[in-house]
Amino acid sequence: MASSILSIGQSALAAAQVGLNTTGHNIANAATPGFSRQVVVQGAALSQSYGYGFMGQGTEISTVKRIYSDFLGAQVNTAQSAKSALDTYHTEIKQIDNMLADPASGLSPALQRFFSGMQEMASNPSSIPSRQATLSSAESLASSFQSMAGRLQEIEQGVNSQVKASVNVINTYAQQIAKLNDSISLAQGAAGKPPNDLLDQRDQLILDLNKEIKATVVKQGDGSYNIFIGNGQPLVVGVKTFALTTAISPSNTERLEVAYQTASGNVIVREDSLAGGKLGGLLEFRSKTLEPAQKSLDDLAIGLATTLNAQHRQGRDLNDNMGGDFFSIPAHTVNANSANTGNATVGTRISNASALTGSDYLLAFDGTDYTLTRQPNGSATTVVDGDTVDGMTLSLTGTPAAGDSFLIRPPANAAAGFAVAIGDPRQIAAAAALPVTPVATWGTSTNTGTGAITVVTVDSTYAPLSAPLTLAYNGGTNELSGFPAGQDVTVTIGGAPTTYAAGTPVPYTDGATISFGGISFVLSGTPADGDTFSVASNPTGVGDNRNALLLAGLQTANAMGDTTYQGAYSQLVSEIGNKSRELDVTSSAAGSLLSEATVSLQNESGVNLDEEASNLLRYQQAYQAAGKVMQIASQMFDVLLSLGR
Repeated sequence: MASSILSIGQSALAAAQVGLNTTGHNIANAATPGFSRQVVVQGAALSQSYGYGFMGQGTEISTVKRIYSDFLGAQVNTAQSAKSALDTYHTEIKQIDNMLADPASGLSPALQRFFSGMQEMASNPSSIPSRQATLSSAESLASSFQSMAGRLQEIEQGVNSQVKASVNVINTYAQQIAKLNDSISLAQGAAGKPPNDLLDQRDQLILDLNKEIKATVVKQGDGSYNIFIGNGQPLVVGVKTFALTTAISPSNTERLEVAYQTASGNVIVREDSLAGGKLGGLLEFRSKTLEPAQKSLDDLAIGLATTLNAQHRQGRDLNDNMGGDFFSIPAHTVNANSANTGNATVGTRISNASALTGSDYLLAFDGTDYTLTRQPNGSATTVVDGDTVDGMTLSLTGTPAAGDSFLIRPPANAAAGFAVAIGDPRQIAAAAALPVTPVATWGTSTNTGTGAITVVTVDSTYAPLSAPLTLAYNGGTNELSGFPAGQDVTVTIGGAPTTYAAGTPVPYTDGATISFGGISFVLSGTPADGDTFSVASNPTGVGDNRNALLLAGLQTANAMGDTTYQGAYSQLVSEIGNKSRELDVTSSAAGSLLSEATVSLQNESGVNLDEEASNLLRYQQAYQAAGKVMQIASQMFDVLLSLGR
């Protein structure tokens, strides 16, 4: 009996020691990421029959159990994946939002300065300094386009770098999870009990993996996990991994895609199937914000250059030549699919800038017809050589093969290549082509008053001036002198004409129409004493500003379809700003969901130091009590030995 009591005490002592070890392990790992508290599962040892009944044989440890909820863990993984994606998207879009909305360096002030310069030149079209100022404002506008496009390209390069880094991290996690699958399967098979700490490490890796991409876990009977990403693409199956990589898109050499590494080559994964996590956020930002922003900026550059060039070509410059292109932009980009087998070539030209959509187009040949499909989900249209679709006229030459395709993009980097096409201020076609006003008038640049001479007209009695006239204002007498000899001068005020004899000064009246020799013009404002005004023949339209006024008028015209240049840019700024605010709100909400899910999991699996301190006292007392049982058993054994002496 004493030996039986000793065995019972020994089992109790061992159970208490396991409890102390487990509690100490919990306390030591209270701050370890991913650690789940462990508890001792203890039960009564199998009792033994002694005739008079069954006698207990002490206690035994069934296992050390890890407290972990798969359901709560899955919730944390899902919330982490969503939070990481939204945070990444928001971080990236803020760069574009800050750039576009900058009141000092954005495109809006550059547009304002350009058209203000055009309007100022229209008020004095023969002035070289005014023309030079217009060219300077045009260069500033081109610089703004180039700077903004360059910044977007830098962001795109940054996204590509982050995509590569994220793919490498995902592969590393996959390899580590596969190794843990192997270790867990071996340990569980050998001992028949789960290796708790290895399970914690694997679950923490899966949480870290969800920071990079949304991952789905499928448990296997041997304790291993199969991990799937996207729409069911395998990443880890038992101890085998499927490595991701990056590859250049076959239809767009400027686009970096995520792909699987296979023995036969890389297989590109559909971008919309890789949702969640940092990688999903990067890909979504690129497809839904960055690329549309680049296209919108390119479309604005195309629309501005195309419409302004068309109007500029309708005028004449100071050299009496018809105007050419004011701005230049790169040509369209047509990328032939690398798998094409025919010798067809495709070209495009912009025939109507206001009809451009900013979308990519896929042109495919089915063996009989070409079909043009607006990307990503537009309807297919059968086209032939010379057809115009959405402001784009197609040129189809050569012989295609069935299955050949071409990706047509708006002029590649139109904003980055936007430039001023003229360098000589005399080449600005400010004058109308025909008819030309044969007389030019202007105020001398040294004038100090506010007098202005405008609205020149001629009638059928006009004879070209033999020499320029200089009209001088005398502030003391309020008169103008310098009119041609031998010609009477008529001054019309409020419809009432007054004629002054040739060679005599003419009284000045603000807003009066002055006529002589078939020429009529209006003087207005308040000239200063000594101010002068010139009147001269203008056979080449030097003083004509009619085309300049039309160019300046494009600022308020719906040149971009149903909106102005400024309206198109404002729409882009608004879309980016609204999306940025939306992501700010949704990211904050996702953060709250993640915090709640994490707290729920920690309440279930986390280490509570107060509870563990209580367990220490409980197991310490159990240990002492078990020792007391063994002491009593020893004393009973001593009594039995003494009875035998």
